[in-house]
Amino acid sequence: MAQKVIVTGGSSGIGLEVAKAYFSAGADVAIVARNPDRLASAAKEIESVRVDGSQRLMTAAADLSSFSQSKAVMDRFANDDMVPDVLVNSAGVILPGEFVAMPLENLTRNIECGFFSVMWSCRAAAPYMIEHGSGHIVNVSSVAGFLGIYGYSGYSAAKYAVMGLSEALRCELKPKGISVHVVCPPDTDTPALATERTMRPPETEAIAGSIKAISPARVADAILRGVAKGHFHIIPDATSSFYFRLKGLLPELFYSIVDSQVRKVGKS
Repeated sequence: MAQKVIVTGGSSGIGLEVAKAYFSAGADVAIVARNPDRLASAAKEIESVRVDGSQRLMTAAADLSSFSQSKAVMDRFANDDMVPDVLVNSAGVILPGEFVAMPLENLTRNIECGFFSVMWSCRAAAPYMIEHGSGHIVNVSSVAGFLGIYGYSGYSAAKYAVMGLSEALRCELKPKGISVHVVCPPDTDTPALATERTMRPPETEAIAGSIKAISPARVADAILRGVAKGHFHIIPDATSSFYFRLKGLLPELFYSIVDSQVRKVGKS
């Protein structure tokens, strides 16, 4: 029987690459996003990697920051025999800016789209997965989910929340046969990154700008491998993995490095 995979934020970026990777591996795939036109375009791209005529590809347009819409989508999929073996929550936005200057609506959107879209999707799907007694929930956080970087007060708040939610869900759902994973990619070469960079303060560029963005396909590959191996933390690149461990072991050194970079921008 084909594996059943639901990907939120599946119309672009990391979500689209994850959907393609699972579909090319023979899975039945459903993607969810807000924009129907982008969903249709993404579906055509995913269809191009079909390997089996019996595979199912489904789409649903919804704003997952609303619990009622999240539940309606998951209920629909469940009624269509699409309870996920793998649920990948990749929906979100990145709206950087200095905390005291950022528009209030951007702070709100970071939290609503970056955290609530993950939490409500988990809440809507988990009861069905518990009933089946198996499955994987994959929540896409960010390097900004363990490093609170200058210019990311709203985004980091959302992604730290995803990390905390994922840890708590891991404890609760493991006895029920469900594995939880949290993904922490660095800058990823997507259309959203190009927009994000136009909004970054200079201090943010000093910290992140020298690090080359990785491809969304690389993140997708890390997700598939991490899920297969049962890893809780999935960190796709060596640099981010180094900083994850550095901050955990020597936080004072990490803060010293970051503060030095910020000071250099201030002097210039």
